[in-house]
Amino acid sequence: MDEQPGLSDEYRKASPWPLFVAFGLAIFEVGIVWPLFPVAVGGLLLFVGSVVGILRESGYIANPWKGLVAASVVCLAAGGLIALTTTGSVHLRGVAILAGGVFGSIWQPESV
Repeated sequence: MDEQPGLSDEYRKASPWPLFVAFGLAIFEVGIVWPLFPVAVGGLLLFVGSVVGILRESGYIANPWKGLVAASVVCLAAGGLIALTTTGSVHLRGVAILAGGVFGSIWQPESV
């Protein structure tokens, strides 16, 4: 009798993406708490890229680049709104989100 009916060896049983989502958020917040702007932007890009990876893996989107562009537009809008309406550390968070959106929207992968 099979111990785990319905599971096959050809399918992965766990996804690596949740780990990267957690690391991305943590790195983003470390970059905000200690004013390390490149670290904050890198953490945001890791977080957004991981969320798009989850969406791609689960079949909600077919092309990850379209998902990344859409996430960049959302980051541009949210970061711009936060940066324009706040001051202090919250303003830095908005600028980091805005920079992540700009960087994510202009970067294109090389053709293979």
